[in-house]
Amino acid sequence: QVQLMESGGGSVQAGGSLRLSCTASGYISSTCMGWFRQAPGKEREGVANIGSDGGINYADSVWGRFTISKDNAKNTLYLQMSSLKPEDTATYYCAARPDRYGGQPCPRGFVYAVDYWGAGTLVTIAS
Repeated sequence: QVQLMESGGGSVQAGGSLRLSCTASGYISSTCMGWFRQAPGKEREGVANIGSDGGINYADSVWGRFTISKDNAKNTLYLQMSSLKPEDTATYYCAARPDRYGGQPCPRGFVYAVDYWGAGTLVTIAS
């Protein structure tokens, strides 16, 4: 029943920054929260996630440029993106995977079942 709503997408020049937000309708403290993205004609790929244990994973392609964080009190997930590149252009989706038990890390890698998806927010980086 969790609903996710992304915001913050837009169009920026290469090298610029954006911050995406995802607000959940319920508590996210016992949830693996993450960001995925999908460019036209390409497969969806994981970007970053953060587990109930506080552990964070990043895709190699965004390491050092993107920062994922969350505010449990606000039930909000963030993705701070900097040094943006044209290849970052995609629709970005917020994803939630409630823990089977509390305090769990996100699954290894980015191939796992996601229970809830946001509708997505478009990020366009001009070359």
